Amino acid sequence: MGVIRAEPARVTDWAAKSVGAAWRSFDLQLVTYAGLLVAVGLVMAYTNSVEGGPGGQVDTTFSRGLMWAAIAVAVFTVATFFDYRWLKALAWPIYAIQLGLLAMTLAIGDGIGGSARWVALGPLTFQFSELAKILMIVVLASFLASRGGRLNSIGSVVGACLLVGPPLALVMMQPDLGTSLVFGAILAGMLWMSGVSLRWLGVLAIATVAMVPIAWNYLLRDYQKERLLQFMDSNPDIQGAGFQLHQAQIAVGSGGAFGKGLTNGTQTQGGFLPVQATDFVFATLAEELGFIGGLVLFALFALLLWRVLTSAWRSKDPFGTLFGAGLASMILFQLVVNVGMVLGIMPITGIPLPFVTHGGASLVSMAAGLGILQSVNIRQARAAW
Repeated sequence: MGVIRAEPARVTDWAAKSVGAAWRSFDLQLVTYAGLLVAVGLVMAYTNSVEGGPGGQVDTTFSRGLMWAAIAVAVFTVATFFDYRWLKALAWPIYAIQLGLLAMTLAIGDGIGGSARWVALGPLTFQFSELAKILMIVVLASFLASRGGRLNSIGSVVGACLLVGPPLALVMMQPDLGTSLVFGAILAGMLWMSGVSLRWLGVLAIATVAMVPIAWNYLLRDYQKERLLQFMDSNPDIQGAGFQLHQAQIAVGSGGAFGKGLTNGTQTQGGFLPVQATDFVFATLAEELGFIGGLVLFALFALLLWRVLTSAWRSKDPFGTLFGAGLASMILFQLVVNVGMVLGIMPITGIPLPFVTHGGASLVSMAAGLGILQSVNIRQARAAW
């Protein structure tokens, strides 16, 4: 009888040790670096809230930023507790949901200049193309993980391209050139990290270049073409399509080494910098926090990417490895293009700066991606090193 009574205690102890071991794999550094980037985003939202809105009303950028940050924390928590292995089992329904959300955006979405990018959800608006990026990583990770030792075959490459094709086309129809480029970066990054040979990646790159004339003639809107032409023009029209870039470069250059101080930027507070809380938020940061502030931002991104790739490497499950690769590819590409377009070395495409750009959809989607990665960590981690 004594042995029988002791058995539940042993089971309980084993379960407690298993749970404890799993949660010891929770990557606190990953959360810390992401949290610091969100804090930078809130600081930028605050400085962009100081400027008065139409009719003298105070802008609500900061209050909305706090609200979306709270929602992002909740989404991250739910995604962390959710067993990521269900995502593999539900990959095809998730793909259908992704296409449905993008199609719904085209049908009922609102935007600027005849575009359809945001869907109203009560008092809030949400950009489903941001969520579609994370869903695309889930679907691609599931597909490539299921290919096993056939990852370097033409079937794997073509299959991955066929999966990315429909959602990319739906995003282009909104039209949203920036997000469609992110889809392409996710595909390239995940194929490369999966071990696909450079030969196939080269073929994919050639095929992409061959599609440029088709995209130029049939997919891009006139304003998108104008932005690309202005980027290639050595003397852009600073009163027309080149106005945003010109004002951003003034802001960046005037910041100097240490910046002008929060809420003291002449370009930012004077209203000269367009979309300063979203696409050109880095210009605001550079003007008010200077070169040092920019370096701190890049250091935080480097540390975050290191932890994302570390989580991917540690995963025993190929799905976890590939998901981490896709998430890192997305973050890195958006960082390079967003900062590059502010500095004038990349065309203006409307790609947000992860965690920092004011926008609920981008932040919530990033939180979901990091939460899924943490779910992989606590369920599939190797011994820490």
